[in-house]
This record gives sequence, structure tokens and C-alpha cells, in this order.
Amino acid sequence: MVDVADKLGYFQAITGLEDPDLCTEILQAHGWDLELAISSFTYPRDDPSSSPLDHNREPFTEFENDPIINESDLNNGRPPGVAWKIITLPISIVSGSLGLASTAIGFGFWVAGGALTYSLGVLGFRSGRGGSEAESSSSSSVSSAAGEAMEFIASFDRDYGRNPLKPGFVAEGFMDALQRSRSEFKLMFVYLHSPDHPDTPAFCDRTLCNEGVVAFLNENFVTWGGSIRSSEGFKMSNSLKASRFPFCAVVMPAANQRIALLQQVEGPTTPEEMIAILQRVVEDSSPVLVTARFEAEERRNNLRLREEQDAAYRAALEADQARERQRQEEQERIEREAAEAERKRKEEEEAQEKAGREAAEREAARVRMRQEKALALGDEPEKGPDATQVLVRFPNGERNGRRFESNTKIQTLYDYVDSLGVLETEEYSLITNFPRTVYGRDKESMSLKDAGLHPQASLFIEIN
Repeated sequence: MVDVADKLGYFQAITGLEDPDLCTEILQAHGWDLELAISSFTYPRDDPSSSPLDHNREPFTEFENDPIINESDLNNGRPPGVAWKIITLPISIVSGSLGLASTAIGFGFWVAGGALTYSLGVLGFRSGRGGSEAESSSSSSVSSAAGEAMEFIASFDRDYGRNPLKPGFVAEGFMDALQRSRSEFKLMFVYLHSPDHPDTPAFCDRTLCNEGVVAFLNENFVTWGGSIRSSEGFKMSNSLKASRFPFCAVVMPAANQRIALLQQVEGPTTPEEMIAILQRVVEDSSPVLVTARFEAEERRNNLRLREEQDAAYRAALEADQARERQRQEEQERIEREAAEAERKRKEEEEAQEKAGREAAEREAARVRMRQEKALALGDEPEKGPDATQVLVRFPNGERNGRRFESNTKIQTLYDYVDSLGVLETEEYSLITNFPRTVYGRDKESMSLKDAGLHPQASLFIEIN
């Protein structure tokens, strides 16, 4: 166990990896062969004997081993362009990634000529032992990375603030800066700062802060810098396998949480050389960026068109629904009005029928009453000293007369008038004009003779 612990400690010291579990996985994947594990971590897997990248290595146009080529791209016949060869870390290191599927970066396009890809799992995103631990680690890593970026910018300004121009380093962690380059369709310029290297001051003063270099970087790149003394800067130097300083690289996002290394510059470089290198990378990558920008714009246009179509559909649907609601409301109003009119009509018909029935009943009652009163009168007496001749004048000018016994009650005169059916009311009085005498209902019990109507009388009808 002592030998295993020594190998683990030595591997951590050489690689700079702090996670003992991750280092153990790497060593186990290589059978605890320390030399082989360090070689696979330090140099490309496909060529363990290769030495570190040479200063200002020129890109080439052939793919080696595992190029990032989607099968759909091959079917579409998209040609490769300029790029580095493919370098893929062992699965044990790739598995150490936090699993940034939700923040996957990747243009999903061709990196001109191929690409040198690296897993971002070794950029400080250690494997978690649970969902909550992973989320907490991710949040703290992002905050720490941004803090380190701001510290580097502040330190760079302190050391080289005398220069009127400086690169526009973004105050963000590497992943955020990479995402920014993706959204802005720019390449990403990476500068790894080694404060103790003797060539660093001259390079920063004369090259990085050169007016032409600064202008070219600010116009064409998202520029990110990190000190190798910081956690993220150190791990980026391991990931990019920086062997000489000053170290610069040009990268771009690729699929599946990888980056494509398009160019790296190691060691002292003049402003003219730097601009020439960057100019060539920009020219070689321009078709890729233009295509990506065009495809993204096309996606945005298609999305906007779909949104406009959806909005138009929703507006038309809402208008149709509003019209349908209005039609239904109008229909309901008409139905309510029709029902109300029908109800009133039925009520009127019922009222008319009731009034008709009541009128018929009243008429029938009057007819019965007239008949009964006519029968109650008996036969008309013959002329004689005991017979009283009575003439009744109605308001309509009609006249009717009859003889009554002189001892007949005035009530009988009212029955006689009612039996004739001339009047529509029973509220009337019998009167004489000369002298005017009213023979009202209060005198119904008087006889004709006692009332002074014998032997004859002429009476008028006065409606009360």
C-alpha cells in the first residue's frame, strides 16, 4: 500500500490534480503504471512518444484518429478545413467531468480542417458524489472562476497599466467566456499568464499591449486570460499542455463539452508575428463562423416566423372565439327576448281568456238574474183602480212601461228594470223630475202607492 500511496502522491504532484479519487481512477485505468499514466495525461494518447508542442506550430489539414465529424455532416458532404489533430483524453479523465449536459457548448458545425478537442472535465469540474453536491460544486466553481478572472485583470492592469491600450479580457470564467464566443460567433483567444517567466513582461508590454494586436483581438476575438497560479489557469495549462511561456491559444466551442484548438503560440512572439498568425486563423475560420452565423440567423428567423405564425394563429383563434362568444351572446339575447315575448303573449292570452270567461260568467249571471227577476214579476195586472202604470226612461232613450199592483214594492220596479237587460250596471237610481224625487235603494220597501207613484208614474234612470 505504501507503493500505491507514493504513486498517487507523485502523480498528483506532477499533474496538479487534487482529486485523489480521480487520480486513482486514472492510475487504475493504466494498471498503476505511473510513467504510462503521466505520459497519457501530458502527451497525446495517439502518440505517447511525442514531445510537447513546438513553438508556433503550424496547423495542418489532415485528420488523425478521431476527428469531430458528425455522420450527418459526412452525408451532407461538408468538407474539412484547417485544424489541429485530434487528442482525446482517457475515459477515466473524461468521466471526471461534472456532466455539463445542461450547459453543453457546441456550434455543431465543422471546425475548418478538423479540430484538436479536449474534454473540459479537467478544467476544475470534479466528479460529484450526488446531485446536490454536483449542483453546489458547479455554482461555487462558476463564482470562483469569475473571481479569478477579475483578479487576473486587476493584476494585469497593475503591472502593465502604463500602456494606453490593453486587451479586452472578459471578467468571466473560462466556460462563460467560451459561451460568450459562441453567442457572438467569434473565436476565443486564450492567454495563460506565467508571472515568474522572464519572457512574460516583454511579451505583455510589446506584444499583448501593442496597438495593432489589441485592435485585432478586440475586433475579432473574445479574449480570456488566466494566471497559471490560479486554479482555472493552472488547469487550463494542463488541459492545453502548455510547455513554454508566454502561451497563447485560439479555441472555439465544439460539441459534447469539448473545445477545438485552432492555433497555439508558445514562447516570445513579436506583434507582427502574432497579428500574422491570428490573421491566418481568422481567415481560415471565417467560412465556419459565417456558416454558423448564417445557420443561427436562419434558426432565429425560422423561430421568429413560427412565433409570428403562432401569434397570428392565436390572434385569429381569439378573434374567432370572440366572434363565437358574440354570436352565442346574440343568440342567447334573441332567445331570451323571444322567450320573454312568448311569456308576455301567453300571459296576455291567459288574461284575455280569463277576462272573457269572467265576462261570460257575468253575462250568464245577468241573464240568469234577468230571467229569475222576470219570472218573479209574475203576470202584468189588468187596468183598474188598483193598477199603477209605470213608464221607465233609460239613458239611451229607450222607454219601457208596465202595470203593477199599487201595493207593489219599489224593489219590484228595480227587478223590472234589471230584467229588461238594458243597463250594464246595477248601480243606478229611479227618479222623477217634477218634482225631483229619488227613489233609491233605501226606499225599496215602500209601496208604489205610499211612494206617491200611483196611479201612474214616469221614472228616469240615473246612473250612480
